[in-house]
Amino acid sequence: YFGMWIAVRANIRTAKNAVIGLNPALKMAFSAGTVNGMLLVGLGLFGVSLIYMWAYFSFISQGAAVVASQATTVLVGYGFGAALLALFMRVGGGIFTKAADVGADLVGKVEAGIPEDDPRNPATIADNVGDNVGDCAGMSADVFESYALTIVAAMILGGTMFGLKGVVFPLLARSGAILTSILGTFFVSARSEKENPIRPLIRGFVVSAVAAIIIFMGLAIFLLGEPRAGYAAVSGIISMLALLYVTKYYTGPGEKPVVSIAQASKTGAGTNLITGLSVGMESTFISVLIIVATIFAGYLFLGFYGISLAGMGMLATTGIIMALDTFGPIADNAQGMVEMANLKGQAPTVTASLDAVGNTTKALTKGFAVGSAAVAASSLFATYFEATGLTAIDIALPKVFIGLLIGGALPYLFSSRLIGSVGKAAFQVVEEVRRQFKTIPGIMEGKALPDYSKAVSIVTSAAQKELVIPAAIVISAPVLVGILGAQTLGGFLAGVVASGLMLALFMCNTGGAWDNAKKYIEDGHLGGKGSETHKAAVVGDTVGDPLKDTAGPALNPMMKIVQIVALLIAPLVIQLFGK
Repeated sequence: YFGMWIAVRANIRTAKNAVIGLNPALKMAFSAGTVNGMLLVGLGLFGVSLIYMWAYFSFISQGAAVVASQATTVLVGYGFGAALLALFMRVGGGIFTKAADVGADLVGKVEAGIPEDDPRNPATIADNVGDNVGDCAGMSADVFESYALTIVAAMILGGTMFGLKGVVFPLLARSGAILTSILGTFFVSARSEKENPIRPLIRGFVVSAVAAIIIFMGLAIFLLGEPRAGYAAVSGIISMLALLYVTKYYTGPGEKPVVSIAQASKTGAGTNLITGLSVGMESTFISVLIIVATIFAGYLFLGFYGISLAGMGMLATTGIIMALDTFGPIADNAQGMVEMANLKGQAPTVTASLDAVGNTTKALTKGFAVGSAAVAASSLFATYFEATGLTAIDIALPKVFIGLLIGGALPYLFSSRLIGSVGKAAFQVVEEVRRQFKTIPGIMEGKALPDYSKAVSIVTSAAQKELVIPAAIVISAPVLVGILGAQTLGGFLAGVVASGLMLALFMCNTGGAWDNAKKYIEDGHLGGKGSETHKAAVVGDTVGDPLKDTAGPALNPMMKIVQIVALLIAPLVIQLFGK
């Protein structure tokens, strides 16, 4: 709620400041994003801290072990609430934003030949609203969930290894990380009007990451007396930086893979799609290697607790990461407002450069969200062993292998429902836009206004209806598989993480690469806007939209919610169906 509330007020101010120059517009967009980022980490830590304080003051007389046990029991419920909301926001928000975007692009750009954000397009307002619904509300809920769940996993496993100190360590580490994110924001300022806006954003992020490393190591040495805890957390920070770099390489404008997709568009949409799929698959392999290295390093340093600390490290700079993510839709909407208002002077150039950077930051934060979700899910997988008393699962058992296969297939079923929902809703939007072009005279000449509310109503209704079945599938699947026993459920959880991680990375990176290949052509390369090459790239971008903004991001909460449902039902599964 706060993320959207802030974004819709900041975008018009950013557009206004763009008339003055780059730095005022950059500072406005980033400052608004910072408020959202700090609210997210502050509220996440506040909720966990309240639960810990309740447990401490209620049970301290019975000993530190009881405090840790009571706190972690309630924290599982807290994590489930965050996971459930994230699932609804990602699914509903993703369907809303991409149905509007695809519908607006297909009729506006391809059929009518009018620019993006043109006020003559009846779906343009729904498209702009969708930017906030998907990239502010959806992303905030998703990262909040990972943020909360990594603390929950670290407190549960830390309490087992280090007692009360192990429970307190994640809280203090998170508090210090918030301060490092705030520190990083002071370094976000353009040194000149000609500086690329991405540079000050990267400066702030790097300062925040370095300061977080110092905080984690200091607390590990002086509070826990165990430097390996710091090493595990630092491995998470390093892997996050590596993931961001890989995402930038495979999806960034002007990068070699993106240019290769643009080049392939010269021979039509088919070769554009084939090259994009190839790039997405390669990026998935490299990204998975980084996440595997993170999990292995965490386990090497401190076992399952080390994995949970690596997850905390990946999320150490969440405050500034979310500021970068919210910057994207604010800059995008500001660009749309400048275009719709037909502002002259330097405003169009300033907002265009901010929008280009915003697209890059959104792509980077998607890679971050997928990686952190995978490590958070791995941490919860470790807590599942803790809850069931299992020390291992035997994959040679047929029922365990069955669970693994069902878990691997579930993300595909889930994704198919979401992509199909976007297709159905986009079809309705396309039909409505075509109807208005035919029946309302004077729209194309700018003499009459379209009925913008109709497209908004269509995508809102579709988002609400279509999220029910995917959510029901995800919540019920672990319960049904649990009938086959705790080991089978463990195999199912492993399958969900393995398949969901790779599918999410593939979808997000492929869609991002197709998007920036189209933008590369729109910048004047290979024939520019309106050329046959551009039309082929628009097809690739349209196919990639529901992948990178609906199905791919929605797999993040999906991976985590099956883990936490399994954690909640674990005692019952052991009691009724055994190991």
